[in-house]
Amino acid sequence: MPPSRLIDFCAVWDAGVFLASAAGKGAPSGVPGRRLNEAETLNSVREAQFQRLEAERPRRPGCGVRGPVLRMAGQPPPWAYTAILLCALSLGRAIEIPMDPSIQNELSQPPTITKQSVKDHIVDPRDNILIECEAKGNPAPSFHWTRNSKFFNIAKDPRVSMRRRSGTLVIDFRSGGRPEEYEGEYQCFARNKFGTALSNRIRLQVSKSPLWPKENLDPVVVQEGAPLTLQCNPPPGLPSPVIFWMSSSMEPITQDKRVSQGHNGDLYFSNVVLQDMQTDYSCNARFHFTHTIQQKNPFTLKVLTNHPYNDSSLRNHPDMYSARGVAERTPSFMYPQGTASSQMVLRGMDLLLECIASGVPTPDIAWYKKGGDLPSDKAKFENFNKALRITNVSEEDSGEYFCLASNKMGSIRHTISVRVKAAPYWLDEPKNLILAPGEDGRLVCRANGNPKPTVQWMVNGEPLQSAPPNPNREVAGDTIIFRDTQISSRAVYQCNSSNEHGYLLANAFVSVLDVPPRMLSPRNQLIRVILYNRTRLDCPFFGSPIPTLRWFKNGQGSNLDGGNYHVYENGSLEIKMIRKEDQGIYTCVATNILGKAENQVRLEVKDPTRIYRMPEDQVAKRGSTVQLECRVKHDPSLKLTVSWLKDDEPLYISNRMKKEEDSLTIFGVAERDQGSYTCVASTELDQDLAKAYLTVLADQATPTNRLAALPKGRPDRPRDLELTDLAERSVRLTWIPGDDNNSPITDYVVQFEEDQFQPGVWHDHSRFPGSVNSAVLRLSPYVNYQFRVIAINEVGSSHPSLPSERYRTSGAPPESNPSDVKGEGTRKNNMEITWTPMNATSAFGPNLRYIVKWRRREAREAWNNVTVWGSRYVVGQTPVYVPYEIRVQAENDFGKGPEPDTVIGYSGEDYPRAAPTDVKIRVLNSTAISLQWSRVYSDTVQGQLREYRAYYWRESSLLKNLWVSQKRQQAGFPGDRLRGVVSRLFPYSNYKLEMVVVNGRGDGPRSETKEFTTPEGVPSAPRRFRVRQPNLETINLEWDHPEHPNGILIGYTLKYVAFNGTKVGKQIVENFSPNQTKFTVQRADPVSRYRFSLSARTQVGSGEAVTEESPAPPNEAYTNNQADIATQGWFIGLMCAIALLVLILLIVCFIKRSRGGKYPVREKKDVPLGPEDPKEEDGSFDYSDEDNKPLQGSQTSLDGTIKQQESDDSLVDYGEGGEGQFNEDGSFIGQYTVKKDKEETEGNESSEATSPVNAIYSLA
Repeated sequence: MPPSRLIDFCAVWDAGVFLASAAGKGAPSGVPGRRLNEAETLNSVREAQFQRLEAERPRRPGCGVRGPVLRMAGQPPPWAYTAILLCALSLGRAIEIPMDPSIQNELSQPPTITKQSVKDHIVDPRDNILIECEAKGNPAPSFHWTRNSKFFNIAKDPRVSMRRRSGTLVIDFRSGGRPEEYEGEYQCFARNKFGTALSNRIRLQVSKSPLWPKENLDPVVVQEGAPLTLQCNPPPGLPSPVIFWMSSSMEPITQDKRVSQGHNGDLYFSNVVLQDMQTDYSCNARFHFTHTIQQKNPFTLKVLTNHPYNDSSLRNHPDMYSARGVAERTPSFMYPQGTASSQMVLRGMDLLLECIASGVPTPDIAWYKKGGDLPSDKAKFENFNKALRITNVSEEDSGEYFCLASNKMGSIRHTISVRVKAAPYWLDEPKNLILAPGEDGRLVCRANGNPKPTVQWMVNGEPLQSAPPNPNREVAGDTIIFRDTQISSRAVYQCNSSNEHGYLLANAFVSVLDVPPRMLSPRNQLIRVILYNRTRLDCPFFGSPIPTLRWFKNGQGSNLDGGNYHVYENGSLEIKMIRKEDQGIYTCVATNILGKAENQVRLEVKDPTRIYRMPEDQVAKRGSTVQLECRVKHDPSLKLTVSWLKDDEPLYISNRMKKEEDSLTIFGVAERDQGSYTCVASTELDQDLAKAYLTVLADQATPTNRLAALPKGRPDRPRDLELTDLAERSVRLTWIPGDDNNSPITDYVVQFEEDQFQPGVWHDHSRFPGSVNSAVLRLSPYVNYQFRVIAINEVGSSHPSLPSERYRTSGAPPESNPSDVKGEGTRKNNMEITWTPMNATSAFGPNLRYIVKWRRREAREAWNNVTVWGSRYVVGQTPVYVPYEIRVQAENDFGKGPEPDTVIGYSGEDYPRAAPTDVKIRVLNSTAISLQWSRVYSDTVQGQLREYRAYYWRESSLLKNLWVSQKRQQAGFPGDRLRGVVSRLFPYSNYKLEMVVVNGRGDGPRSETKEFTTPEGVPSAPRRFRVRQPNLETINLEWDHPEHPNGILIGYTLKYVAFNGTKVGKQIVENFSPNQTKFTVQRADPVSRYRFSLSARTQVGSGEAVTEESPAPPNEAYTNNQADIATQGWFIGLMCAIALLVLILLIVCFIKRSRGGKYPVREKKDVPLGPEDPKEEDGSFDYSDEDNKPLQGSQTSLDGTIKQQESDDSLVDYGEGGEGQFNEDGSFIGQYTVKKDKEETEGNESSEATSPVNAIYSLA
């Protein structure tokens, strides 16, 4: 039998060329002789195709798109998308015909379902019904439907229509009708002349939101402490409604571990308390499609109690139930009932296990899996630990789970046996099959499930058994084999895999194409490349059978291959180094037995862009002008763009800068201009760049000598490099130094470049003093060297010299071996050997590879060896954790490297088989214990002993009714130790502890569980310490009990002290009983603040203290500021100066008021003062002495009246009564009035000193 053949549209896709797969070596009898002209070089590709098919046709990584190597556009060419679509043909996805209309109209395609409704299709009865079914094919498919396995005549029902160019059904109810009449099972058929594709069987159901039945609910009478279940029993909706509980006033019911809603919607009370009567309870159902909420009539509770008063103080009582006369009870399960139950779940779904228990006090729920741990990555606890949810269930999640309900009265457990079944799921879904006439292929349909699914094949929607016989088709269980296919073999096959839990339906077509070669890329493309670069010309094409491709240049008859050209198997032409003579027109010709097609690519070679005068490092003074040169040579047919970067960021050209074609000038250099400047010269094909550093100096004094004034610069580049004394491993390099530019050259750096592994990349080779210009260089074998030299002085580095001529050293065997050789197991039955690969300069020859040897260390058996080209090798089927001797030796085409060192590695580890024994516990203090155990035997470790590990958890507290977290904690003891200390325990608690051995794989079995009790300790700090100051006389303190009493509380200690600024009073200590949580402090004064420190006490001592301060009085900030200012020297001086000035003013006023003799009031004193006298109006009087001018104006009283000035005036005289009125601080508050019975006096002087108050007013 000749070799089988298969067209695979990605088999020889590698660099942008798309080909259909070739025929086999031998031609089938149906097409005699027509394979003889195909290229023999494709035979290996065809064999590889069939081998991949035999390996269940996995996706091949070679399928991709690569455009021309030097294409500069940002987007791939249009034909690349076409090639990607065609590549999908062999990857099992739906066929995509190329978008080229000429190909699209010629290539046929059987139907493919592209969109369909879900299998269980629930619709809203208020909307029109849509059942989706869309398909594609060439020609476009037609559609018809079945309903309940019978033909559904759409034309007979005016409400039903089908969308144009689609199979989607639309059922319109705008004109009436009941949606329920259309419920049933629908299936869509898409058909063209090449076959029929089927949709899934779509079960159409109308959403239902039934009303809650009306019922009158009597009050529920229950004894306090008894369990209670309020049943919801929602109406059956489609889909099921969401249940939640609220009161009739729409307040949510608070849920906790005592009161919670079960998964079935019922509300469970583990025990009823008197407060449960304070509200009623109504079950609510929310329906998804109608967005409505229906409320059941509320339940009301009547709680019978032995303690009729709802005393709120009992809520925080440490033993609330006994205080209210409620008997404590051991837990019992409310749901599920009994001690065992079972549950079935489907693979991939979520498993929800639920345990709800009653009891007094409220029980805690814990979950376990028999014989193993819960899957930590998938398991999560819900509903206050009453529910365990495991997501994405798999077969390993089956087994027995049990929930443990416990309180201080006891515990009870319920076991749930979980069985995991599975609806069918794909192992190998059938893929579309594209063949050429006469080729062989196969369709594979493999599915798994529990129970095992059955497979049924159909063709074009009909059972395969009733289809016309096809001699080229053979059915073998889950596989259909096709041999010597012809055009008539085109069809769509269906695979139906089903069991009692569901089904899978897949369509896969067989399409037979007979297509002459067709070019996919645009014709006469222009590709421009840079001289001396490497490029690749791609010629994507399509054909069936696979065409052969040849390249020609400028119409010459010889095929291009060899020398500077290399043709890949996929047809791409690579030119290793572009030269001027490579410019021209290249023609690619694709040929198969149906014809040929050709395309042309025009290649233009452009000169590279080069910066021939680069910017140089410069040192400039601040304020000077700097010019950076950048002269470029480029191909004149390309557009040149020159840009500048500063510190590798685009340079903003400010008004101080001038950018010209060949330079950048900076005027008025500033410190911010310092940095690196990069000139970037680019065209659309390439770019070149050069960098210089500008250093800006501050202004300096004028140099005192002429030499110091000479500017220093970096040295000129060395030149005239010459290679002499050529030897196998060395060469002498000589150069002529450049000008040092007034700064002596300190060093020369010699760099090399090789063109085989990293062409164009320069590496440092060696460094020499600045006094030499010739050096012997040590070389490595099998390297094509090129050298250059860089000179260095204190200013910087020169530009590199021009490269020397090349010198290739001969090859040699490696002189070293790879480093960092390791052997470690990644699984329990293997060992992975890894190493660090050698670099290019240590390869010493072509085809570097590694000889890996290994053998068991103890057995001293013969060495196993293998040759590897990578950097790792995996040894399989090894015993558990066995030492191996490992050697890795380098080898190339010239020979092997030196004998390698032997490294010890180990195979993979397995879990330890034994647990530590004789575990002894000694309590050290209230928070720490000492552990001691016996060593396990080394052969039971089954790996490297990492540590002994203790798992411990707090089982309960010795204090009644104190909830504790039973979360497991761990403590590790690295190495082979036999004792350790576990710390940070909670005092006054019961603990349990287990120990395991840990290796690199994980934990071993657990030891016997040990129990221990920690003694009392000091309590934690009191919680929520609050300091309130209702008034200036008292301060109220309140606090809560410590979160961790760590023993029996015997009281609280309060320490407080008064302080005012830096003054601190005497500390006062108060002790309280353990039940007291309030205290009032009487303040000694309204100004001082208080600092309080509160701690709780047990028999062991006082615990951590919490500190608070009393609030600051409202005016304290002002007082502090005043006190601070009053102590400042400047403030004291200012006040003294003001006081002195006021004193001087008072003295001056006193003198002015006291001088002068008599001042008769008026010559004609008998003449009464008339109202027209202006001096009377303003209250002024003349002195009798002309030398003493009268004061202008007069004193005005506080109420604006005029006050007469007499020699014997006094403040008392101006009062309205016999005595003047003063306030508390002595200020006068009376009114200035003239005494009616005062006699006129002609005295020259005042009989008493002027009042200071009057003096100040006179100044005003």
